[in-house]
Amino acid sequence: MPQRRIVWTNKSVLKFAGEADPILAMEAKARDLVLRARDHGWSGPPYNPIAIADLLKIRVEANSDVIDARTVPAKGGVLIEFNPTRPRERVRFSVAHEIAHTLFADVADETRHRGGSGSTSDEWQLELLCNLAAAEFVMPLGSLPPSERLPKIEVLMMERRKFDVSAEAFLMRMVKTTSEAALMFCASPTESAQARHRYRIDYCIGSKSAPVVLGAGTLIPNESIVYGCTAIGQTNRATETWITDQPLETECVGIPSFPGSTYPRIGGIVRFANTDSEQDGFKIVHGDVLKPIGGGPKIICQLINDQAKTWGGGVARSTAKKYPQAQQTFASWITQLRRRERLGRVHFSEIDSNLTIASLIAQEGFGASSEPRIRYAPLAQAFSAVAEFAIEHKATVHMPRIGAGQSGGAWNTVEDIVRDTLVAQGVSVTVYDLPPKRQGAQAELFT
Repeated sequence: MPQRRIVWTNKSVLKFAGEADPILAMEAKARDLVLRARDHGWSGPPYNPIAIADLLKIRVEANSDVIDARTVPAKGGVLIEFNPTRPRERVRFSVAHEIAHTLFADVADETRHRGGSGSTSDEWQLELLCNLAAAEFVMPLGSLPPSERLPKIEVLMMERRKFDVSAEAFLMRMVKTTSEAALMFCASPTESAQARHRYRIDYCIGSKSAPVVLGAGTLIPNESIVYGCTAIGQTNRATETWITDQPLETECVGIPSFPGSTYPRIGGIVRFANTDSEQDGFKIVHGDVLKPIGGGPKIICQLINDQAKTWGGGVARSTAKKYPQAQQTFASWITQLRRRERLGRVHFSEIDSNLTIASLIAQEGFGASSEPRIRYAPLAQAFSAVAEFAIEHKATVHMPRIGAGQSGGAWNTVEDIVRDTLVAQGVSVTVYDLPPKRQGAQAELFT
């Protein structure tokens, strides 16, 4: 199915993205800020977006005169104001949305409001990118474990209460972490005194295995179940054919509207048949990462700390024993780098024409520590370098559960980084767990 692409016209968006795709550029910027905040100890749930504002040195203040939230020019920069009387999850999303506004170079030229001001016909493009970034800030990488299939919309709405976040942010993160071929969309009503209101797609986000078949600006037919969700929290579901020429299971829920609107916005989930899905390029198997499976060129990734001259722990120790020459070339390479320049770098040791050891410097120091030693932002930088190498050499990537051991990392976060930096670029990744150990004979007899 062909993808429907946005024709970008908003001047703020074009200035922000340059030659890059604006959605990819915003996702990359938001992800970088999230990982930097995580490296500074940010945790949740709930994830407070004020941590991102602090990172950017942006003041955030309560102001009950504000309808929702806004970003206003201030001395030396900008100020974010929010209405503290709104529900907590709405406040967090609104503040996160306004933080996203500050990522645009011309943010101080005029006051920015969540939901837009209607000053230009293409302002929705700016609001779309801010919504995408806001969802990343309140439901960041690693906040949810992967799922094989999405629950029904009613279950999702109950689950999201545990995280105290907006339905919009929760649906977006759920779709990004599921193996099911599905997409989520948000739609807003276009209201006119002369005609019945119509719903228009604000944006849609697909799972890793879903085709993208909806574009921003698409009008939803009047007969869709979307028009049956007339109140916030009201759900509906049906099999509909307006999305593609095939019947697809569609679910939706009413979510809070932008200020001034009579009707709620709509959050929706579309589920595709298995035949419509694309093969997932990520899998977890039982085995030895130093005996990678499959044919063709392979890259084995390992996590190294920024002080290491020798590989002394975990998989790295086994790698040094099996490939001592790779250990020696790494030692020569890292000693030539100043320590402050090491995080985020990768050393590639080519064992032969079909095997390369990639040593990722994304751990600060070693030994016992009360805080995790893994550094997520440098890890993402290192994986991006691995992706370039893999694409150039037409290689697959193999690794243990990087960061899940003594470095104190959260595997959910690492997996999301792997998917964003490697799998999204078309690189196949295999993660290796050691096979479960067989219990002793006595345990077998008495269990």
